[in-house]
Amino acid sequence: MVEVGFKSDKGLKRINNEDAFFVVPEQNIFMVADGVGGNNSGEIASRTTISKIVEYIRNNALEKDFTEREIQDYFAKCIEKVNRNIYDLSKLQHENRGMATTVAIVYIDGGNAYVTNVGDSRAYLFRAGMLFQITEDHTYVNALIRKGIITKEEAQFHEKKNIITQAIGGEASTSPDFFCVPIVSEDVIILCTDGLHGEIEDDMIRKIAAAHTSMPEMCTNLVNKANQYGGRDNITVICLKIKGDD
Repeated sequence: MVEVGFKSDKGLKRINNEDAFFVVPEQNIFMVADGVGGNNSGEIASRTTISKIVEYIRNNALEKDFTEREIQDYFAKCIEKVNRNIYDLSKLQHENRGMATTVAIVYIDGGNAYVTNVGDSRAYLFRAGMLFQITEDHTYVNALIRKGIITKEEAQFHEKKNIITQAIGGEASTSPDFFCVPIVSEDVIILCTDGLHGEIEDDMIRKIAAAHTSMPEMCTNLVNKANQYGGRDNITVICLKIKGDD
């Protein structure tokens, strides 16, 4: 059983909310997306991506007896199809050129959380007072961090910190990351766009997670804190608490 909370807010500086999210609780599938592009194209990219993923899930059975590899292949095929759809859509109208979106998906089944992501929307695991980042950001500065060229502290102020190196619709093909994380009762999975982790540090996310048992309340407090620290981007959060055996 999974307790679910979710909240999306346009923040304090943006006119539109170009984030999108969806929950499919009957299948334990949850997703967030953060659109990029001029005019309204970021909003189109994120919302179309979410709707196309949901359509794929409803039209293609995700069997309970799938192996980890079969689950990875399932979501890889889904992302491949959706990516091509957004890429083609971006070519149809001039004002949509360059539109793209991040996406992070979590599927909970059989004592595991299966996470698929493209871009810098993140998945975290909160367990026993500690917070762990599951996903790796597909960003220019994170590539520099992994190579040891800059530190995490330097990345916060880097002039290219907002450059995404991979996104849905950015290129004709994309390669999502995939993670399988064993989970136990009382674990919390946090899905979020960079409007959260770009405003508040991981330790603040950890403190808020430690202070709340209600998932809707946790989401509200995370969004409020991001706005309190500037709210310079759209903020979307989904919090999932594992209750007993799945």
